[in-house]
Amino acid sequence: MELQLELKSQPSTRRFLPSPAKLAVNALMLLFTASCIIPLVWIGYSSLKTQAEFANSILSLPSAPQFANYMEAIKLTNMLQLSWNSARVTILSVLGITAISFVTGYITARLDFKGKQAMIFYYLFGMLVPIHALLVPTYLLFKNFSLADQWYTLIIPYIAFNLSLPIMLVSSYVMGIPKEIEEAAAIDGLSFSGTMYRIILPIAVPVLTTVAILQFFSCWNEFSFALVLLKDESLRTVPLGMSYFKSQHSTNYPQLMAGMILSMLPVTIIYFAFSSRIISGVMSGAVKG
Repeated sequence: MELQLELKSQPSTRRFLPSPAKLAVNALMLLFTASCIIPLVWIGYSSLKTQAEFANSILSLPSAPQFANYMEAIKLTNMLQLSWNSARVTILSVLGITAISFVTGYITARLDFKGKQAMIFYYLFGMLVPIHALLVPTYLLFKNFSLADQWYTLIIPYIAFNLSLPIMLVSSYVMGIPKEIEEAAAIDGLSFSGTMYRIILPIAVPVLTTVAILQFFSCWNEFSFALVLLKDESLRTVPLGMSYFKSQHSTNYPQLMAGMILSMLPVTIIYFAFSSRIISGVMSGAVKG
C-alpha cells in the first residue's frame, strides 16, 4: 500500500515530453508563422526610413522615424479617391455575392429539379478555373460591349468569379437546418418566399456574415481585373494606386511601403474585429454539410 502511494505521489514527466514528430510539426508551424509575420514587421519599420537609408541597407532599422512618408503616400496616390473607388466597388460586389449565394445556396440545398447536379458541378468547376486564364477573354468582351472603364466595371467580374465558394458554404449550412421548421411554417400558411426570407434568412445570418467578410477581403485586394479593365486613373482602386510609387527609373520603396500599410488597414481592422465569426461560420458550414 505504501509502495502504491509513493508511485502515485511521484510526478509523471513522460507525458509532458513531446514526441519528435510533434516537435517537428511545431517547428514547421513556427516557421510558417515567422514567414508571415517577419515580412509585415519589415514593411512596417521600412516605411519609416528615408530613401537613402533604405538604399544603404534594406534590413537596418530607421535612425529617425519618417512619418512624413505616410503623408506623402496619401498625397501622391490621392488615397481618399482610391479608397472611395475600392469601397464602392467592394460593398456593391459583396452585397451582390451575398444575395445571390443565399438564394442559389438555398435552392440547391432544398429543391430537387432537373439539371441540379449540372448546376452544382458548374459552380464547383468555377473554383478550379484560374482567374488569370480568363483575363484576355473578359477584357475583349468588356471592350466590345463598352463595359470597360465605367464605375461599375469591376462589380460584374467580382460577383461572377466569386460565387462558387459562397454558394457551397450557404448550401452546406442550409442542409443542416431541420426541414421541420419549414414544414411548420408552411402549415401556418407561410409561402415559399416567405419561408426563405423570414425563417431561413435569419438562421443563416452567421454563414452569410462569414461570406460577406471573406468576399470583402477578396474584392478589396483584387488587382488583376482592375489592371486590365480600368485605364481611367480616376476609377483606379487602392491596389492599382501602388503603381504611383514606381517611376521609369526608380521606385520610392519607403513611401511604397507606407502606402501598402495604409491599403492594408481596412482589411486588417475588419479581420481582427470579425476573426472569430469567420472561423465559426466556415466551421459551421463545413460541419453541417
